[in-house]
Amino acid sequence: MNVEEEVGRLKEEMQRLGQLQPDGSYKVKFGVLFNDDRCANIFEALVGTLRAAKKRKVVKYEGELLLQGVHDNVEITLLPLPATTTA
Repeated sequence: MNVEEEVGRLKEEMQRLGQLQPDGSYKVKFGVLFNDDRCANIFEALVGTLRAAKKRKVVKYEGELLLQGVHDNVEITLLPLPATTTA
């Protein structure tokens, strides 16, 4: 799986596990993602996928590196897609 494909799968899983916010974003705690059986089967390196998604401004969270246990309560936000305008 390439990075773009993994980021796309991450978006799907965050929508499945997260809470929809009024602004269209989704929020999910790192521990929920990390401990989910389906995510464990999809992502070989969840932390690496999260870092790639953060670099692409798809998600945001505090810090650089998330560690299981220590950062289980860190909230990860899947940012809403920018509105497109039609001319």
